[in-house]
Amino acid sequence: MHTDEPTPDQIHCKKVYKQMGLNDDEYSLVVELLGRRPNLTETGIFGVMWSEHCSYKNSKLLLSRFPVDGPKVLQGPGEGAGVVDIGDGYAVVFKVESHNHPSAIEPYQGAATGVGGILRDIFSMGARPVAVLNSLRFGPLSDSEADKKIISRTRYLFGNVVAGIAGYGNCIGVPTVGGEVCFDECYTGNPLVNVMGVGILRHDQLQHGRAEGIGNSVIYVGLATGRDGIHGATFASEELNEESDAKRTAVQVGDPFMGKLLIEACLEVYESGAIYSVQDMGAAGLTCSSTEMADKGGVGMELNLNLVPQRAENMSAYEIMLSESQERMLFVTNPGREEEVFAIFKKWNVPAVAVGHVIEEQVLRLKHHGEKVAELPLNTVCGASPVYQRESKMPQEVVERQQQTAITWSVPENLQIVFQQLIQTPELASKSWVYQQYDCMVRTSTSVRPGSDAGVVRVEGTDKALAMSIDGNSRYVFLDPKTGGKIAVAEAARNVVCSGARPLAITDGLNFGNPEKPEIFWQLEQAVSGMAETCNFLKLPVTGGNVSLYNETEGEAIYPTPVVGVVGLIENNDHTTTQFFQNSGDVLLLLGDTKNELGGSSYQQMQLGKITGMPPKLDLDKEQTLQQTLLEIIHSGIVISAHDLSQGGLAVALLTSCTENYGILVNWEIDLRPDIALFSESQSRILLSISPDNTELVEVVMQKKGVPCARIGKVVSSGTSGSNCGGSTGCFDISLNGTPVIQAELNPLRELWKNAIGREMEISV
Repeated sequence: MHTDEPTPDQIHCKKVYKQMGLNDDEYSLVVELLGRRPNLTETGIFGVMWSEHCSYKNSKLLLSRFPVDGPKVLQGPGEGAGVVDIGDGYAVVFKVESHNHPSAIEPYQGAATGVGGILRDIFSMGARPVAVLNSLRFGPLSDSEADKKIISRTRYLFGNVVAGIAGYGNCIGVPTVGGEVCFDECYTGNPLVNVMGVGILRHDQLQHGRAEGIGNSVIYVGLATGRDGIHGATFASEELNEESDAKRTAVQVGDPFMGKLLIEACLEVYESGAIYSVQDMGAAGLTCSSTEMADKGGVGMELNLNLVPQRAENMSAYEIMLSESQERMLFVTNPGREEEVFAIFKKWNVPAVAVGHVIEEQVLRLKHHGEKVAELPLNTVCGASPVYQRESKMPQEVVERQQQTAITWSVPENLQIVFQQLIQTPELASKSWVYQQYDCMVRTSTSVRPGSDAGVVRVEGTDKALAMSIDGNSRYVFLDPKTGGKIAVAEAARNVVCSGARPLAITDGLNFGNPEKPEIFWQLEQAVSGMAETCNFLKLPVTGGNVSLYNETEGEAIYPTPVVGVVGLIENNDHTTTQFFQNSGDVLLLLGDTKNELGGSSYQQMQLGKITGMPPKLDLDKEQTLQQTLLEIIHSGIVISAHDLSQGGLAVALLTSCTENYGILVNWEIDLRPDIALFSESQSRILLSISPDNTELVEVVMQKKGVPCARIGKVVSSGTSGSNCGGSTGCFDISLNGTPVIQAELNPLRELWKNAIGREMEISV
């Protein structure tokens, strides 16, 4: 292995290192750092550990712009997930991860293992998982001009991703409480599947992934290692093309039943105090967990690969180390307590076996069939990957697009028909077809189910609750990445505030194309800049997240798509607020300014088939004041419902706040074109319903704080008739400046909106 003449294995590696994710310069750097050519196993280890997915080599410099500290942050980036104090000795653990490329190839297992992976990140920190959220992107579900095979493929991907999330989450017993689903042509070949996990722990339950203690045993826990998922990390760091289907072996297969046993067994082991550190075997499998644990602890690790449980015959060292088989963890035990660990896992029928030990020399040493098959300095594997400052260039097409007029059409003659068309687009239609497949009530701690601005889960044993949301509008980022990045953070935080929670921190998922293209890197750079600016302004630390680059198909990139997950704290469960109207006669108040802006809006997309101009403007001072003031009045107990205005504008916000029992009568005085008034997506706006007795009080508070506040109408019961609607089916009646623009029976309108996606998925092509 250490002779001057290269072995056949080393010669083979020199020929295939590009297939392992290393470019020419990176392979040369590996040879230089080692002082020799690596063998096949060692080259594979460098390939995954130096991939973008594991090393962040294209994004690390940009990520340093994010604020990561705060008075409540117990653990920031660097471990399995972020941890934030919520008081009374409890903390919330949360993170977002992506499984984009696997889901594009094998949607059910790609999505299912995305859920499994993020849950292992959560309970590897010592927390019990309490919630899952997801952020999904697909191509159009229908298009008269598109190839029927493409539409059929999109529906297949969409249906199976949702089924995978439901199948894994429902079986493992963690509720899916929220999320978002968006559709656009740019995601046709490269769907996005981002999953957010949330857990709760006591401070004394917090675990870490630092291996220490020379001689301490290294224990492998969970399912046996197979050949599924080999080089999944590098697969996630390259573009999709017509050869990608051949990489189905890079898609892992999940087992939620073993996942459930693993959660319970791990939590019991933590309570025993028998283990020193723990890490999930996620991306890069045994390679990542062993090298990162040892490197963080300033020690080394020696593994005997013959002891690793294997479900395939004659597995090579390369395959064992690079496999990403699911439901596996790696532990370092406290001295002499191995048998306690084995006993607990045996009780739960979870395999556990010692496969190595901690060593003083800071290397990863691997033995297989009695021979040393790899020995790598950890500071080289984990700390020497190149960090790139890519060329950044604003595309000329962005300049041209921003200069185009956003509104090029006249006011439609019949806005009611336009509205009915708009609410049936998959982008704005109800996502009930999706979340009805999820078990959102398992563990019985969910107090706000999917469908409101944020999911809410009670903290057992306290009066507290956690509100959580994941959000992002890629159309805004496509038009202007910096503004779009700012809005992504602000809107996700606003969703949580509307639920009655004070935002604590964020986790992000950055989904972009190939960063080696200057135009793509510019998008990433600008979006991160906007996100960081908003995080600093709103005092929201970023406690972790995920970067998914190379989201391209045959050279065509997706829209730049940062998604933001926010967790907020509701100090008293009585303050939990939803977006739904609850009482006939309640007054409707619109907070914030509605502006003459439609760039990037759903309405513009429907009218033109494309987006142009600039996205809505965001004033951070006004946003902060709005959020703080809303929290104050929610905590005073006078807010009946609160709903963020986002995609689709006021008209869609009104409809999605209605229930089968309560509709609306609106007459709004506004100096704007009627279609702009209804469908503008201006930022920093919230729709409130307030009892008549408290309306003037709210108006006074808003005036003192400088928050625009307009009375626009009232909530009415299902038996109320509007100007030309109502009866037993309820009323959805909107007038602008005294002129009726939408007069519809409520429940038929809600049926169009609620079942639109279901109708699309049932249509055969």
